[in-house]
Amino acid sequence: MPANDRKPSAKAAPASDAIDTGLIADLAKLLNKSDLSEIEVQKGDLRIKLARTLMAAPVAHAMHMAAPAVTANAAPSAAPSAPLPGPGTGKIDASHPGAVASPMVGTAYRRPSPDAKAFVDVGSTVKAGEKILLIEAMKTFNEIVAPRAGTVTAVLVEDGQPVEFGEALIVIE
Repeated sequence: MPANDRKPSAKAAPASDAIDTGLIADLAKLLNKSDLSEIEVQKGDLRIKLARTLMAAPVAHAMHMAAPAVTANAAPSAAPSAPLPGPGTGKIDASHPGAVASPMVGTAYRRPSPDAKAFVDVGSTVKAGEKILLIEAMKTFNEIVAPRAGTVTAVLVEDGQPVEFGEALIVIE
């Protein structure tokens, strides 16, 4: 049959400059079903980026509150008077003067491999530029280094925990 006698198919190919709304809908479903905060795809000159902001429920923060213990005969020490939160509590934000904030979205790792010891723990003394964490983003491991010398007073993330940009990871004082 000659080319000009062909019947048009029921499913016509989209024009090169048309936006595939089905692809966007599929990406949005994937974003909602996963722990991802953003998805970006590119094909030729077309680039689509979908992002969402994940917000923690206020109840989660209230569950981690603990009243500081007050002792009349407490001996002075170099440790802070109120205990700092443990991993994953998120009680200290990036505005804390000693907080080291995440420079990217990804997964934080406290150790170089599952069987190795952590880079730092509470009480560890670090030097400026010393590796304190790894953040995996897009299958690339990024070294997070101490911005200043000091003592680690809090580790706010667990090994393998997803982190957001600007989230406090560690406190160095």
